[in-house]
This record gives sequence, C-alpha cells and structure tokens, in this order.
Amino acid sequence: MPLRKELGFMELVILGISGAVGTGVLFSSAGMSALAGPGVILAWVLGSIFYTFVGLTYVELSKVYPEAGGPSRYAIYSHGKVTNLINAMADLIWYLFIPPIEALAVVEGLDYFYPSLISSSGVPTTEGVLIGVAILLLFVPFNYFGVKFFGKSTLIGGGVKLILYLAVALGVIALSFIPNNFTAYGGFLPFGFAGVFSAIPLAMFAFGGIRVIPDYAEEAKTEKLGSAILITILGQSLIYVIFSIAFVASLNWNKLGIKQGCWSSLSSLPGNPFIDIASSLHSSLLLLLTLIIGIIGPFITGYIYLGAGTRVLFAMGRSGYVPSSMKELHERYSIPYWSLIVFAIVGSVVTYISSPLPTIYGLITDSVVAGYIGFSVNPVVMGSLWRRGVIKNKLTPVVSPLAFISSSLIVFWSGWPLVPYAVILLTAGSLIFGAIYKVKEDFVKSLWYIGDIAFLTIMTYIGSDGALNLINFYEASAIVSVISLIFYFLGVQSSNISITTTRNNSDKTNNKEVS
Repeated sequence: MPLRKELGFMELVILGISGAVGTGVLFSSAGMSALAGPGVILAWVLGSIFYTFVGLTYVELSKVYPEAGGPSRYAIYSHGKVTNLINAMADLIWYLFIPPIEALAVVEGLDYFYPSLISSSGVPTTEGVLIGVAILLLFVPFNYFGVKFFGKSTLIGGGVKLILYLAVALGVIALSFIPNNFTAYGGFLPFGFAGVFSAIPLAMFAFGGIRVIPDYAEEAKTEKLGSAILITILGQSLIYVIFSIAFVASLNWNKLGIKQGCWSSLSSLPGNPFIDIASSLHSSLLLLLTLIIGIIGPFITGYIYLGAGTRVLFAMGRSGYVPSSMKELHERYSIPYWSLIVFAIVGSVVTYISSPLPTIYGLITDSVVAGYIGFSVNPVVMGSLWRRGVIKNKLTPVVSPLAFISSSLIVFWSGWPLVPYAVILLTAGSLIFGAIYKVKEDFVKSLWYIGDIAFLTIMTYIGSDGALNLINFYEASAIVSVISLIFYFLGVQSSNISITTTRNNSDKTNNKEVS
C-alpha cells in the first residue's frame, strides 16, 4: 500500500511557511535583540541567506529522491548506513523535541488567562504540563485522518494564522513606532557584527520549517517541490524581518520595566514579548490578536512537526534502524500510524517531565541543535551526486560547499553548552540504535561526519561562544569556515557510490544500489 499523493503546491507552501512561523518569531525577537540590538533585522536577513544555501540542497535532493522523510534517507544512497543513521538520529531528535516545545508555547499563551500554568521562573507548573500533554495529544487527529485532511486543515488554518501574524506585526508598527530605538542606544549595531552573527542561531530555529516540505515529498501531487521550498524561505524571511522591525520600533522601555537602552536585558522579558508589548500599548484588539496567535500559532506548528517527524521515523523504518512496524501504513488513511503513535507518546512523556525536572525544559530547547548537525550531510550528498552525474545543476560546486559552511557556522554559533547537549544525545542514540539493529556498513565513509561533529564540539568549547573563550568571534568563525571546507571535500571524496536515479518510493531500494 503506497502513501497517497494528496498535497498540492499551495498546501506545500502554506505547510512550509506556517510550519516555520510559530514560536520562533514570537520568542526569538527578544533574545536576538538582546544580542544584536536593532541589528536583529540584519540577523534575520543574513539568516535567510545562510538558510537559502541549505534550502537549495533540499531542492535538488528532493527531485532525485522524493521520499517520505527524504532528508533522513539521502545519505544512505551516497555514504551508506552509518552516516545515514547519524543523520537520521539528528533529524529524529530535532523532531521529537519540537512538538513538546510548541505545546508548552501554547500553554504560555493560555497562561495569560489562567496564570497558574507557568511558574514565576518561566517553567510550566504541574497543571500547565498536564494541559501541555493534552495539547500535544490534540496534534494527533490532524495527522491521523490521512494526508488529505492534514493538507486541507493546514491550508485553511495555516492561511488564517499567517494573516493574523501579519496583522499583529503591522498593528504594532502602526500603534508604536519609536525611530530612536534604531539609533539612540549604541547605534544600529551596538554589539557589532559579532552580535548579529551570535543572534543568527536563534533565527535558525525559526527557519527550520522548510525541511518539512521534502519530508512530505512522497505525498505531494505536484513536482514543484523546489519552488515551494524557495517560496517558503522568501515568505518566512519577509515575515521575520517585519516582526523584528515591529519589535525594535515598539520598545517602550519604561512600560516594559526595562532599563532605557539596555539591550541585553531584553532576554529577561518573561513569556511572550509581543503579549507584553500589546499590553503596554493598551490596545484591546491588538492584545486579543496577539493572544490568539500566541495560542494557535504554536499549535499549528506543533501538529505539522509531529506529522513531519512521523515521516522521519517512517523513513528510519525503511532504512532498518527502528522496528519494521514503524513503516506500516493505516489500511484506510495510508499514514504511518505506528510512527505517529510512538511520536505522540514520546512527545507526551517529554512534555510531562518538564515540570518535575525543570532542567529538561531547558534541555529540550537546547537539543534541537541536533537538527542543525543534520543539515551538514545534505550538502555533501549533493556534491557527491553531482560528481556522479546524478545531479545536473551546474551551480552545485558552489552551492554545496557554501551550504556546508553555513550549516557548520550555524552549529558553531549555537555555542556552549547547547552543542554538547545535542552531541551527547546524538551519540547515545546512534550507538544504541546502531548496536540493536547492527548498523555497521560503510563505517569508514562516516568518519568525515564524525570528525566534523567532534571538531565543531571542540570549537564551541574553546571559541568565542564557548566555555573557555580562547579565540575571538571573527577568528573562530573563520577557522570553522576553513576547516569545514576540508571536511566537506573529505565527505565528498569518501563517497564511492553506484546509483541509479529511478524514482521508486517503495520500501525496496535495490534499484538505488549502495556499494
């Protein structure tokens, strides 16, 4: 029984943009402004450029392998099972933790009406966590009743969501535009370009939405996946820039209880900063709209990521890294229902333990850096396939190295201890699942990837964002860029593949031989 091709072009675009525009744009603005000041606007622009290179790898690879959970499978065709297991595990960690984050973000929105849901320290209370678990379980029906229902729900709900987001951002600008905020307190770049680049990793969490499109590639009835990915990057970038302008322009320091011009103190704003801003502007309508997007925005993002993560687990079932039941499809709805059930159960557990174990609440947000580590494989796969003539795009020798450097810098700028948290989880997961399912083929071809991860972990320890801070930001970033290129070429050289490009989306992959 095949997956059903039910997603049209507009559904993919709305899926990508509405999946991306969620918690990140609401909560990242304050954290990014604390690092970059008004330069947060530039951070979003540069972030979109970095992510465009990464996105272009998905454009090309999804054409060759339009599979469910494709980004968690691409490397198996170029570097074998060990490299692919590590990559798939990085993707799995990313997707496992995002639905709980979004569910708890909904709880933060509800806390405005029921103040007992979030503690004074910003951690969910027991009551808040129980509601968070209930919200996460509500994500399931949107994914259970078939991809057609999922697509229609997302097209309508996601479209309304994006309209509301734009209404809030433009409303904030219309009601409170303070030009001095862009120049008066240290200028447009109070922390220099180092602050701008340090803020980019916070933007990457928001940009991650484009990879859900190739995850649904097998269920798309259009071949315009590449166009959908590029439009998604452009669309979400415009929304992020508008929100960053709105945030900086509307800062009334006294009303927010923040020292005038003290950018770094913005990171201490509790809860949703746009709710705080709307409250300070005394606009009932704007506050209502902000509360609505603070609730439905993360909700829609959450169920989209739950569905995309289900496809990753499904892909891992096809690769033989998890029980074969993970690739079983529902007889009526043709969705990988066991993968969905497992994802929902694990997500519920992660959500629940964030109250009795508050450190888990921070850990789940830190560990999504694993997803950035997963970005690194695709540029190398793309370069390898170009050498073999599978990918014909003449820009590949330029795009794929730049995408790899971008991926490496995103990981490095995430800093210490976020990177080691993610690496520890990634290592543990890869070793456990590798041992259980006896994954050892082509281990030598994975050494470049393991070496790259180790190098980036060391750099986050000794670099400007690390525990030791032995190397300044610019020098450390330059070192990462140069050494990353070495790992890129090692990765491309390590690929020794024999492959056909026949598009066969069945569980059998013998028509795509891997030597």
